[in-house]
Amino acid sequence: MGQLGRLAPSGRRQPALARHGRGLSGVLSVIIPASNESGWIAACLTALFRSDPVPGGAEVIVVANGCRDNTADRARACAPLAEAAGWRLTVIERAEGGKPAALNAGDAAAAGEMRAYLDADVEVSPTLMAQIVMALLPDRPLYASGRAEIPRAASGVTRAYARFWQRLPFARSEAPGYGLFAVNRAGRARWGAFPDIISDDTFVRLHFTPEERIGLPAPYRWPMIEGFAALVRVRRRQDAGVAEIARLWPVLLRNEGKTRPTAATLALLALRDPVGFATYAAVTLAVCMGRQRADWTRGR
Repeated sequence: MGQLGRLAPSGRRQPALARHGRGLSGVLSVIIPASNESGWIAACLTALFRSDPVPGGAEVIVVANGCRDNTADRARACAPLAEAAGWRLTVIERAEGGKPAALNAGDAAAAGEMRAYLDADVEVSPTLMAQIVMALLPDRPLYASGRAEIPRAASGVTRAYARFWQRLPFARSEAPGYGLFAVNRAGRARWGAFPDIISDDTFVRLHFTPEERIGLPAPYRWPMIEGFAALVRVRRRQDAGVAEIARLWPVLLRNEGKTRPTAATLALLALRDPVGFATYAAVTLAVCMGRQRADWTRGR
């Protein structure tokens, strides 16, 4: 597969752990784009700072982009937790919105050779970040993520949809990476700046073959958006994002490795959970009947 861009070459390097020891920003940089996430960012950072010690050290960069709330202030208020945990915390404020631009700003400020990209409403388990670092140590392009857990939703529609969705092949595949994905230095060299596209997570995942993607046992909490109308909006965005990548970088689809559910599989799942199937089918039908939109909307 041809590469779409590379980081600037810097010659042969020593292994990350040997070179950095336990410096604060040595191995892992966690980048969190956060647009109007004041209700989520403190819990996200608190969970991160409760992580087991990360080999080589870690930093987190929160990019508050286009916010109309106090996301940045709430992130900065977590500085004592970061210091106590041995993490470096940086908060960047950008007047402009747009997730790809926020990811690029975070990358530009990052010092770690490994990069994790974390949604602001995700809460990692204590062991996950250390597992990511150890998994990404080999000197070859690698991508890693944990095991997503969807917390119980307030909406009955979302609970039914999530229950059925989690049984589909993609959700059960190796390291689908929604809400959290990480790459090592060799993996990050697979692309340059994040392009201005809808689905950054799919874009990155498809730069890696299924054999290069590592699913780790440690979980993280990934909330799904509430309500029928919101689920339809998100599904439209997701479909538009995949279609955009297929149009602009069709070669990437060779790395999908995702099996589509057969009619027999869907029938069996429907028998096991008729309410979940009916909800999932209704959302799918509404997406197909509606107009595709390419603007950003919360994915959970």
